[in-house]
Amino acid sequence: MDREGGSAGGSCYYSVLGIRKDASFSDIRTAYRKLAKKWHPDKYARNPGVAGEAKRRFQQIHEAYSVLSDESKRSMYDAGLYDPLEEEDQDFCDFMQEMLSMMNNVKDEGDSFEDLQRMFAEMVGGDGMSFDVNGSSPAETKRARVNSPKANGVKRSSCC
Repeated sequence: MDREGGSAGGSCYYSVLGIRKDASFSDIRTAYRKLAKKWHPDKYARNPGVAGEAKRRFQQIHEAYSVLSDESKRSMYDAGLYDPLEEEDQDFCDFMQEMLSMMNNVKDEGDSFEDLQRMFAEMVGGDGMSFDVNGSSPAETKRARVNSPKANGVKRSSCC
């Protein structure tokens, strides 16, 4: 899914509904109802020139609402992991929810990424080996990250 364009090439789901990223469920529902009423295709049935655009907008609004109103889908979307074209796998969603929760806990508690890797290895029954694909040791990885100019945090791209 294109984070800038949702699945249909518009703007991100928050922009589609005209809300902020920290919007409450009530804010999401209110924005959805207002926009769905405004762009409902039946309202434009007698005007074929606008009917196609209304249908497209209505579908975008409905898709945005269906993701942002579902707590699990919303957290996956916010993490950049939601793809509306993939069939939903509840086990995978649950697993990713747990991983996102653990990452937030690591960030809040000041633990290192290596601690998160260790917890992940324990959770999936791994042998405790590092997941570093470059072949460097965990100590080298930690030193490189500490000395890196990006050491003050990983930036995630956001759509809004």
